[in-house]
Amino acid sequence: MNIILLSGGSGQRLWPLSNGIRSKQFIKIFHTEDGGLESMVQRVYRQIREADPEAKITIATSKAQISSIHNQLGENVGISMEPCRRDTFPAIALAVAYLQDVQGVTGEEPVIVCPVDPYVEKDYFEALRRLEERAAQSAAHLVLMGMEPTYPSEKYGYIIPKTAENISPVEMFKEKPDKEQAAEYIRQGALWNGGVFAFRLNYVLQKAHELIEFTDYEDLLAKYETLQKISFDY
Repeated sequence: MNIILLSGGSGQRLWPLSNGIRSKQFIKIFHTEDGGLESMVQRVYRQIREADPEAKITIATSKAQISSIHNQLGENVGISMEPCRRDTFPAIALAVAYLQDVQGVTGEEPVIVCPVDPYVEKDYFEALRRLEERAAQSAAHLVLMGMEPTYPSEKYGYIIPKTAENISPVEMFKEKPDKEQAAEYIRQGALWNGGVFAFRLNYVLQKAHELIEFTDYEDLLAKYETLQKISFDY
C-alpha cells in the first residue's frame, strides 16, 4: 500500500496538554501489550505495518513536527514537509509529488489518504486494503470510505450514497450540518465522511498541475507558501 497520513493539526483540541509542536498524536496515552505506552502516531504506524509490512508510508506534516515523528518512528519514515499550513489540497498535492519524484511511485499505482490519528482496530486496515484494490480497478477517479454513523454528529461531513449496497456511487456530499439535519441525512442512509479516500497517483497529480503551475516536487515545495488555502474536499 501507498499511504499518505495527514498530520497537520495545530494541537488545539487538547491544549495546553498538546500544542503545535507536541500535538495530540504524539502524546503517549495508549498501553501496549508489553506494559509500555505509545502515541496515536506510533499505534497507527504499527497497525499499518501489521496489516502490510511492505506498505510505503508517507507522513504529510509541518516542519515543527518532524523531530517528534523521527523520535517516535525512526529515521526511515517518509516525510512530505509543508513549509507552512495551506490546508489539505496543497498538502496532498505536495505529498503525491513527493511519492512520484522522491519515492518512485508510478502514476497508475493507487494511493490512500487518511488521518494520522484514528483510534481504530484491525478491520479498519482491512477496509483500507479493499479501498486500495477498488481504486486500482475502478473507473472512478476517487474512492471513499464512509463510516456508518452512530449518532447525528455535527462534527463530520456526510456522504449520501445512491444505493444501500456496500459499494455505491455517491449521490452528494453535505458539509457539517446541525444535529437535526444530520439526523435527516442518516435517515437517508448517509455515512460519515472521515477523510479516508484513494485514487491512482496520476489523477491527483494531473489535477494539481491543472490548478498549480509547477514542474516537480522541488518546484512545488519552493512555491508552497504562495498557494491558496483550500480543502481537498472542495
